[in-house]
Amino acid sequence: MNFQEKLEQYAELTVYVGLNVQKGQFVVINTTTDTLEFTRLVVKKAYEAGAKRVQVNYEDPVLTRTHFELAPEDAFKEFPQWPVVQRDEVINTGGCFLWIDAEDPDLLTGIPAKRLADWQKTAGKALERYRQAVGTDKVAWSIVAIPSPKWAQKVFPELPADQQMEALWQAIFKTVRIGEGNAVEAWKNHIAFLEKRAAQLNDKRYVKLQYSAPGTDLTIELPDKHIWMSGASKTPQGNPFIANMPTEEVYTVPLKHGVDGTVRNTKPLVYQGNVIDGFTLTFEKGKIVDAQAETGQELLNEMINADEGAAYLGEVALVPHHSPISDSNILFYNTLFDENASNHLAIGDSYPTCYEGARDLERKQLAAIGLNTSLVHEDFMIGSSSMDIDGIMADGSKEPIFRNGNWAF
Repeated sequence: MNFQEKLEQYAELTVYVGLNVQKGQFVVINTTTDTLEFTRLVVKKAYEAGAKRVQVNYEDPVLTRTHFELAPEDAFKEFPQWPVVQRDEVINTGGCFLWIDAEDPDLLTGIPAKRLADWQKTAGKALERYRQAVGTDKVAWSIVAIPSPKWAQKVFPELPADQQMEALWQAIFKTVRIGEGNAVEAWKNHIAFLEKRAAQLNDKRYVKLQYSAPGTDLTIELPDKHIWMSGASKTPQGNPFIANMPTEEVYTVPLKHGVDGTVRNTKPLVYQGNVIDGFTLTFEKGKIVDAQAETGQELLNEMINADEGAAYLGEVALVPHHSPISDSNILFYNTLFDENASNHLAIGDSYPTCYEGARDLERKQLAAIGLNTSLVHEDFMIGSSSMDIDGIMADGSKEPIFRNGNWAF
């Protein structure tokens, strides 16, 4: 299979499996100017699938950097209405959203942390309805990624410049199972395996998870009605989609005030175009009471103080150390990939779909049943070949879930 054939298959996979575009749908694609060729191919496939209208919103990374460098301070405390109206139309008409990511992990390095934090809060508040629709799978949505020159350089600095893009393309193709036969069938089998893992965990009804690894000694309480899920989701109309491609995780929701202990990251967190690394978080009764980072301390502080919920966990995800992305030994500097190479947690907003009967609840109702709400949702990686995880039953007995970073059953 040559490169163009792989690219074609990737676009088909994005449209027919990731988004599962339906006839007559409004599709909105958010991406950057580094993705023009692939985006055009995806738009073509979306129309072939029956989309009624496909709108592409492009951002130029250079202009984004210029805005954060030169715009006045009050620009980061205001949000334009047209993106809100556009997203509302997609939600109201049952459309779908796609992100095609190609961003430079260091795009906003050196930008004052306050500017980044102010914009995060402003955008989060303005797009609250949209975030709720995505977080509860009211609409189909998906994220895929393709290389950009600066991202490829970050991932493969040891390669000659003319080989970096090709190396990243091939790595991405492999993570999404392209070039190994029928990608659609491969994904059906993969999702079936993840669904089986989620069903096994749901049958267990653990009340707590206990994590142990170098720098990590953490206990996470799970709500009574928690649900383990895979990367496969369904809209209220029953249309399946896959939010993250690639995906290797099964995940659920923690009890907001039920997290205690210390956890250390094992892969860098790329947040707002900056790298945060070498950090340790300490929790007491669910809340982060201490956060120390070797790189990105100021931005880490801003992130966990974005609002009240940003200091609590919203997601618990299990990914074996021996998985395709982890086994590649590639550090992608992109959460879409790195979170699928490692057990991870997320601070901030929780997924109501991971709690029985919570999908349509209001924010206050979610808080009443012990789920966290926040303007942010940021995954960070904690897994390694040295991590053990035990499941604690209601009677206090323990059984292994992970040993040496991999499934113990």
